[in-house]
Amino acid sequence: MTDLWHTIAFGIIEGITEFLPISSTGHLLIAERWLGERSELFIVGIQAGAILAVLFIYWQRLVTLFTHLGQRANRDYLAKLTVAFLITALGSFIATRHGFKLPDSLPPIALALIIGGIAILIIERVVAGRALSTDVSWKVAFWVGACQILAAVFPGTSRSAATIFAAMLAGLTARPAATEFAFLVGIPTMFAATGYELLKTRGEAADEDWGALAIGFVVSGIVAFIAVKWLLGYIQSHRFTLFAWYRIVFGAGVLALALWRN
Repeated sequence: MTDLWHTIAFGIIEGITEFLPISSTGHLLIAERWLGERSELFIVGIQAGAILAVLFIYWQRLVTLFTHLGQRANRDYLAKLTVAFLITALGSFIATRHGFKLPDSLPPIALALIIGGIAILIIERVVAGRALSTDVSWKVAFWVGACQILAAVFPGTSRSAATIFAAMLAGLTARPAATEFAFLVGIPTMFAATGYELLKTRGEAADEDWGALAIGFVVSGIVAFIAVKWLLGYIQSHRFTLFAWYRIVFGAGVLALALWRN
C-alpha cells in the first residue's frame, strides 16, 4: 500500500510540475530522495501521461493548423514550430554526444531553481515596459528552440519556463501566446525525448512494475490536464511572479537541507 501511495505521489508531482514553470525533472529528482528511486522507464512513462494531457488540450488548435495549410498564417506558424523543434533536437544531440549529463545532486538543482526564479522576476520587469505582441517571429522560434536545450542539461531549469520566457524576451510579450507556442513546441520535443528514453531503457522492461507505471501514467495525465487548464486561465490576468517566488523559496529550502545533511 505504501508503494501505491508513493506511485500516486510521483504521478501528482509530474502532472503538476511538467508544464508549470517550476521544473518537473528537479522535483522528481528531489522526490526520489524521500519516495525511493524509480526506473528511467517509470519516469518516462509518467512524463508520457503529461504529454498526452496537453495533446488533448490543444488538439483543436493542432487540427486547425494541419487542415488549413492553405492559410499562410498556419503554414508560417507550423514552419516556426518545426524550426524550434529541430534546433532543440540538434542541440540536444550535440550535448548528448559530448557527454553532457543531468547532475542529480541536490545543490545544483536547488541553485537552478533559485536562479530561475530570480530570472523570472527580472524578465517580468523587463517585459512589463513593452507593448503586448502576439506575433511569433523567426527570432522567437530560434530562441525557444535554443532555450529548450537548457532544461535538457540543467535539472531545475524547467523546459516550460525556459521556452516561455525566451519567447517573451524575443518579442512575443503576450503571456498566453508565448505559453501556447512554448507548449506546442514541447509536444514533439517531449514525444521525441520519450521515444529516445524508451529505446535506451527497453532492456529494463522485463523487470518493470507495469501496474505501478500504468497508475503513474494515468495520475500524471489527469493532474497535468487540470494543471495546464488552470495555468492557461491564470495567465490571462496574472504575471508569472507567483512561480518565481515559489522557485526561490523552495530552492532555498532544498539548498539548506542539502548543506545541513552534508
